[in-house]
Amino acid sequence: MNPLQVRFLPRALVLLALLATATPAAAQRPRGHLFIVGGGSQSDSLVARFVQLAGGRGHARIAVVPMASGDAQASGDEKAAQLRDFGADAFVLLVTRAQAESASTARRLDNVTGIWFTGGDQTRLAPVLHGTPTLAAMHARYRAGAVVGGTSAGAAVISDSMLTGNQHPPGDTLGYYGDEYPTIARGVIEIVPGLGFLSGVIVDQHFVRRERNNRLFAVVLERPSLLGAGIDESTALEVGPDGSWTVRGDGAVVVYDARAARITAPGRALGASGVRLHLLPAGTTFDPKTGRVSLPN
Repeated sequence: MNPLQVRFLPRALVLLALLATATPAAAQRPRGHLFIVGGGSQSDSLVARFVQLAGGRGHARIAVVPMASGDAQASGDEKAAQLRDFGADAFVLLVTRAQAESASTARRLDNVTGIWFTGGDQTRLAPVLHGTPTLAAMHARYRAGAVVGGTSAGAAVISDSMLTGNQHPPGDTLGYYGDEYPTIARGVIEIVPGLGFLSGVIVDQHFVRRERNNRLFAVVLERPSLLGAGIDESTALEVGPDGSWTVRGDGAVVVYDARAARITAPGRALGASGVRLHLLPAGTTFDPKTGRVSLPN
């Protein structure tokens, strides 16, 4: 991992050490899809698409993982019921850290064709799973063809570098959500390891709705090897087995690409030129390797 990909804050150090065991071998291309929703409501078409990727009505078997939620059991039960309405066999996998370290818990994932992470707070979820047999089993299912998805906090955890929502100093609390990011600067945004299903990308959620441009832009300029994917509410970024992206839903995905940009040296005020910006509405396909975009007609 590029050392600039993680801001080394005290809480992050242990998680960084665990990341190596959480990330699948890069050489083993997964056969599954990712389905990353930026939060907010999900249309029937988005839910149906997730079930379709998991095998379709009567075939999909989906584990709902709700530990990000403050009311995890209720959140998991609600999502599982929704998935059953679309023909999936869905169950709630609500576990503690100790249970996640158990081989018997990992075996509960043996036959799943889909895994869904609910919303809430990603810092509740990631430490439960990092470095455990349960996370290893999730990666094994993804490599074998299962779809892995999530919304809001469940979207943030998908990538190998994860936004926590924390910044230093704390942000302006005068806005609607109390999580505004009033500056673009170095050393402001906290990044820790995510669950490692998506490499080379950092995901931000509720992106357009909550005006999180400054946060993601600062993160990408500090870590130019990462693409920034800002996913709006009611919108999904679908990642295929070949790595290609498709945008689905009602909103858009904003991509910041600083891989070929000129960026000021560490220690100087953050500045850049040549950063590429893509606004990808529903129906767009995107190749993250080449940056090639195909907008809908």
